[in-house]
This record gives sequence, C-alpha cells and structure tokens, in this order.
Amino acid sequence: MSGNMKITKAIYVASCVSAASRPTPARIEFAFIGRSNVGKSSLINCLTGNSSLAHTSSKPGKTQCINHFLINDSWYLVDLPGYGYAQVSKAHRDRLAAMISDYIDNSSDLALLFVLLDSRHDLLKNDLEFLLSLGEKGVPFAIVLTKCDKLGINALLSRIAAMKAAIGKYWEPLPEIFATSAENGTGKEQLLDYIGQILKDLDNKPS
Repeated sequence: MSGNMKITKAIYVASCVSAASRPTPARIEFAFIGRSNVGKSSLINCLTGNSSLAHTSSKPGKTQCINHFLINDSWYLVDLPGYGYAQVSKAHRDRLAAMISDYIDNSSDLALLFVLLDSRHDLLKNDLEFLLSLGEKGVPFAIVLTKCDKLGINALLSRIAAMKAAIGKYWEPLPEIFATSAENGTGKEQLLDYIGQILKDLDNKPS
C-alpha cells in the first residue's frame, strides 16, 4: 500500500476543548492519542519534519487541549491529550477524558485515530479498555508502537507478535500496526503512506 505522502508544510492552527470549536474550514482529520509520555509529540515532530511543531516534555500530561496542525494546506493532524495519567486530580483526568470522548464522538471529519502504545510494554488494561471503546463506537483506528529503537529486532518482533495475539482476541481482521521510532525515523514512511492512501481513497469515493 502506498499513498506517496510527503509532508512539505505543517502549521499550527488552533487549540480547542471540544469538537464544536474545531477550526474552520472543516478538513479531513487524522488524530493521534496515547497514554501520557508515550512519545506522541516526538512522533508528530518526526512525521512533519519539524522538531518544534508539537511541544515535547519529559513531564507527562503536556498536551492539555485538542491541537490542530494544518498539513500541506489540505488536512489536519490532530494532537489529542494523553489518557491514563495518574499524577493529576481525578477532576482533571475526568475533564480530559470528557474532552477526548467529545472529540472522538463528534468530529465528523475524523478519518482515522492513531493509538500510540509504548513498544517496551505489554498491552495495558486501560489501553485495551480504550481500544474496546473505539470498537464499540465504530471508530476506525490503527496502532502505532513507539520507541522501537529501544528494543533489539528480536525483542521488537516478539512484542509485535504479543500485541497481535492480545488484540486478535477482540478484532478480526486486526487493525494496522506500525512500528515507529521518532529517534531514527523507523516507520515514518509507512505511516505517512497509509495516510496518503486513505486520502486517495476518500478522494475517489463517490459523493
């Protein structure tokens, strides 16, 4: 599968706290989400070739709003707050969870949600719960394993196989799974080509 996607222009457009306040004009959206400190901002910067586009921090919970970036003057890359961050108040966690749910439930322009998982860890309980909630809502998603440079090839292949086995209990066919590294660019081309193919398919879809 190849959509020949190259990002040549990436501009921060707006931050919002609800689907209703998304920037206009409406465009196709590809959103990125994951547990806090999964490497989401680093991956977004890698994909766009802009090391300062999304704010990175060693402190989890940096993203507090829904951030829209206009890509190639044609579609939005959406950076969603992380989930599962325990070191904030329950009220704050609930507010972020409501913001995420509102966006996922009400963004009619969302083409795909990329769910980021740390390749060094097994599928955690709240990751699985989040994926199952997407399945119940019929939200299209793909899985992106991050920080793959931290593992040797055999350990990575073993982790991917374990991930497929865990998710395969609930999904048939399996969602797409990408192995990536923001450090060395692993998986960047494959992930962008996947976005390019979806955009091409949407363009060719009868209105």
